[in-house]
Amino acid sequence: MLRQLWRLTRPVPAAGPNALAVAIYEHPTGVMHAEESGFEGVACVDDTARLLTALCTLEADAPAWVERWARGLLDFVLWMQEPEGAWINFVMDWDGDKNRTGITSEPGQNFWLARALVATQTAGWALGDSDAVEAYRRGLAVAAADEAPPDIRSLHLLTALSGDDPEPSLARRWADEIAACRDGAVLKNSPYEVGAPHLWAHIQEGALALASTILEDPALLDIAVRSAEAVIEPAVRERFAATPSSLAYDVSSCVWSLDQLKLATGDERWGRLATDARAWFDGRNAAEQPIYDRERGAVADGIDNGRVSMNSGAESNIVAAAIFPQEAVAVAERMQDPFAVVP
Repeated sequence: MLRQLWRLTRPVPAAGPNALAVAIYEHPTGVMHAEESGFEGVACVDDTARLLTALCTLEADAPAWVERWARGLLDFVLWMQEPEGAWINFVMDWDGDKNRTGITSEPGQNFWLARALVATQTAGWALGDSDAVEAYRRGLAVAAADEAPPDIRSLHLLTALSGDDPEPSLARRWADEIAACRDGAVLKNSPYEVGAPHLWAHIQEGALALASTILEDPALLDIAVRSAEAVIEPAVRERFAATPSSLAYDVSSCVWSLDQLKLATGDERWGRLATDARAWFDGRNAAEQPIYDRERGAVADGIDNGRVSMNSGAESNIVAAAIFPQEAVAVAERMQDPFAVVP
């Protein structure tokens, strides 16, 4: 996973002499740009911030060059923040031309704001970076000023619950918002969602489990457990095969919530489910084939109609690194320092 992520990492000199970002996709024919909503760009805050968060989480146990990688990514994330606190998402090219107007890039209340918040908060304490702390505070003010759907608000909630300066009043408000948006027992991703919730970015159960412990509110844990029993547990037992397509991001979101539920409840059944969900990457899936190619060091994007995707983009490898942290550290220890390699 880290080997693939390094292969996707590129310099962005406009953001600073050491700035780095991660390319969106890789097809067998080479690195590709994103164009789900017209031409979007070659790299984005959404993925770069997630990689920054993952590396900062590993940094204390990983080789020293991992911190250098993280600091390069942080330079890019800080550069993409607008003065009022929101973030632009995409750069159009490796010269750093910012996509200010695309619907998947313009500043606002969106996933890239939320993920940049998590990343700057994490980098602030892990790297001791005061610029990251200031960026986080400005971004938090933007997040708190407007409504957000529960899948995005869950990321805001994580920042309000953690770090050196938690925000208990915001955490209480946001936890209640997330808990209120449900259909029966099922926590929804937005008030307008119809049918079973999509699993990518669906971490509400885990976020409420964490909040229940910190806010000392068992009612939040009860809501999280009932939704997990209705949404996550069946998906894991069915090997994420109930729908034609499943993504590494779907699975990792479930794993994170299951880990949080185990910590909050002490119930080992959540740990067993998390183990079964992680096994999706090694063949416990609809294709009955590994998603994580350890020989190549790359995670496939997912499964479509029983076939493993040929693509291995940034998101899939980042989420795998986040849920397999010990393996990611072991990979980093085996890798040659990429900054020491002469081109």
